[in-house]
Amino acid sequence: MDPRTVQDRRGELQILDVREDEEWAAGHIDGAVHIPLGQLAERIGELDAQRPVVTVCRSGGRAGRAADLLTSHGRRAAVMDGGMQRWAREGLPSSAADGRPGTVA
Repeated sequence: MDPRTVQDRRGELQILDVREDEEWAAGHIDGAVHIPLGQLAERIGELDAQRPVVTVCRSGGRAGRAADLLTSHGRRAAVMDGGMQRWAREGLPSSAADGRPGTVA
């Protein structure tokens, strides 16, 4: 899914960031849920089963694995194209853990 579409549909989607803690702290999409990929299988119940999920990582690889895992559990999931790198290139907003504007780590 295109990052601008994700931005426009934020109210109806769950954005799931599957990057590691340091990456999340450097910059993330406001309102995203953070569950590192290695923890997703155990924490899948933290996601709303009724809302579609868009998975996000740095460039798309881990997000693809996360979307596959979610769909194997009967969830509706898509990958945000290009990950946080593309989100940043398109000038879309992100926040660091300390409240400053985010960067992609």
